Amino acid sequence: MTSQLKVDKLQGRTTAGSIVVTSEGTSVETNLQQGLCKAWCRMEMSTPAYNDSFNLGTITDNGTGDMTFAITNAFSGATFACTSGDGNDNALDEGITTTTARQVSRDNSGTKGDSSRASFVAHGDLA
Repeated sequence: MTSQLKVDKLQGRTTAGSIVVTSEGTSVETNLQQGLCKAWCRMEMSTPAYNDSFNLGTITDNGTGDMTFAITNAFSGATFACTSGDGNDNALDEGITTTTARQVSRDNSGTKGDSSRASFVAHGDLA
């Protein structure tokens, strides 16, 4: 028999912000909130504009191949994990705070360049 649960909000019974789930195929448990992506986007660097995004506000264009994303709901610290990609050799810069993350796009020779398929993902604890 298939079951279906429809709710608008999930909240832990013991601790409101903590729901534990059993991982796939084993009896290992994990915290649901810890595993969720907290911010992401796909964007055009030359515009700059989001094709789609979650928990990100304005984009600051710092020059060719260099963007800073404003994070709408702040992280609890500037040590959250983030990944970026765009088909070029790229790196997240030192401009990471609880409310911003910076992506710099470079080609194989190290030259900055705008990408039409840049993406960014962040995981961590929100404030």
